[in-house]
Amino acid sequence: MILKRLYDYAHDSADAMMPPGAEAIEIEYIIVIDKEGKFLRFESKRVDKKNVIKFVVKKRVGRTSKPKPNTLWDNGKYVFGFTEKDKAAHGLFVEKVREIAANNPEDESVRAWVKFYSRPGGELLEAFSEDPLFAEIQGNLAANFSARLEGDKEIIAEKQQLYLCGESEEEKGAVMGRCLVTGERGPLIRLATATPIPGCSPVASLVSCQTNSGYDSYGKTQAYNAPISQDADSYISAAVKKLSNKNSRNKVNIGARQFLFWGTGKSEADTLMEEGLSWFLGFQESKKDDPDAKSDKVVKLFKSIFSGEIKTTLDDTFCILGLSPNKGRISVVFWSETLLREFAGKIMEHFEDMDIIDTRKKGAKDSYKGVYAMISTVTRGGKVSDSTPNLMEATVDAVFNGKPYPYPLYTSALERIRAELCDYGVNTGRAAILKAYLNRKTNNENQQKIDKMLDKTNTNPGYLSGRLTAVLEKIQRDVNSGDTIRTRYMGSASATPAAVMPAMLNVSLHHSEKLTPGRRIFYDQLKQEIMDKLPVNGFPAHLSLDDQGRFFIGYYQQMADFFKKSDDEN
Repeated sequence: MILKRLYDYAHDSADAMMPPGAEAIEIEYIIVIDKEGKFLRFESKRVDKKNVIKFVVKKRVGRTSKPKPNTLWDNGKYVFGFTEKDKAAHGLFVEKVREIAANNPEDESVRAWVKFYSRPGGELLEAFSEDPLFAEIQGNLAANFSARLEGDKEIIAEKQQLYLCGESEEEKGAVMGRCLVTGERGPLIRLATATPIPGCSPVASLVSCQTNSGYDSYGKTQAYNAPISQDADSYISAAVKKLSNKNSRNKVNIGARQFLFWGTGKSEADTLMEEGLSWFLGFQESKKDDPDAKSDKVVKLFKSIFSGEIKTTLDDTFCILGLSPNKGRISVVFWSETLLREFAGKIMEHFEDMDIIDTRKKGAKDSYKGVYAMISTVTRGGKVSDSTPNLMEATVDAVFNGKPYPYPLYTSALERIRAELCDYGVNTGRAAILKAYLNRKTNNENQQKIDKMLDKTNTNPGYLSGRLTAVLEKIQRDVNSGDTIRTRYMGSASATPAAVMPAMLNVSLHHSEKLTPGRRIFYDQLKQEIMDKLPVNGFPAHLSLDDQGRFFIGYYQQMADFFKKSDDEN
């Protein structure tokens, strides 16, 4: 199904498809020569620090430890052969240029390139050294190179008539069979076209079966175990490359994972959904973006699609493909295909579950509901790459398919809160994750759900203990007596309230003596209101892991209520 959806996407996207046997490749440097093969200059095709111009050239070859040249383009090792150990690779490249020239005697450019390689090495090296770009090139021989005849608009590697003039040896001996993607008979690929993602080998592909490793069946080897026609392979590789393009809005990199997403309807709703999802998963156009405005816009977008205000058809679906590097292969770690309106509904459920009162200053707010933000807030220093294995895929699966949030997400939030109590670890994002996890869990168990705001009717012992801790800390803050309650007692109070709550109340009595009579009465009444809701036997000896989460939510919401009242008074 994944391959079929990618095939359909490329088939419907005119700009995604390359000529048969071609591929868009970044070629950073061009060797400019004249008709006699004399070196004229180097030209850089770098646009800026991150981008290089792409040229449509012959597909790259699959390489192992044995040298194998690309067609009329390659890296410096093949094109120049400066070192002794590169001589074999360079010789194969030159031999290929000569072979193509022999098959195309009428083409001046490739004949000139043969003459270029016929010149003495010392002469070429002397000419190179006089070029201002040569020092840069010597330090960047891993980049791709090709050549251009002075006066031509195309580089030699772009000339399709040179590399598409006949079937390659591989194509001549192609195995015929029925394609599992299209269902039609045709020549099958032996190796799928490389579609590398960050962290993978340059020859990594989406379909790969290693020989003699237990994947062969019925005498078939390599890609013949998953028969795909050459035509389908061209479309599939074109789709993956377009979706994962450096400037694509249909992809988001989160840690080592790459998520590709697209709509199948090619309607306005699909385009808007792709833009909204790009933001939701973690992409921001600029640091100057207003996160609040963007968040409101995305929420409104999903509501409009779900309600039918933005028109969709019954067949419109939305696809999300999660990929991960795995040595020489690409691993599929996530796949979802959902009806567009149903998908929008799942996102709305996520927004509702994550919705919690936000105490941050408006100018300092950013999204805490996006997937990247969620993972970032439960990792040390916000380093997403340090998250627990498979946490990213499990979180995405929960959000997009309406499943319970992953348990490691919940426990990671608790761990970060406890580790950062000195820095006020109960922040908005972590409190929202605790609420979302518990609400989806309690929804399945038909228990009371946690509200967005402070809930004075909630009688859960963990929630009440958290509220009381917030009250005691607020009293201490009001008399400027430091943070001893939070830093000394809060970690223990969230797990074993009965062991430390009496000591916290005794400390609070000394703090209360410094309050004005009016504020003392207010806090005494609030403490009594909370304690009246506790069980007859008082504070629990131990809180379950779920109630520990409720403790921190009660603490956060009670503190937020204090700030809200302070703002209202101001």
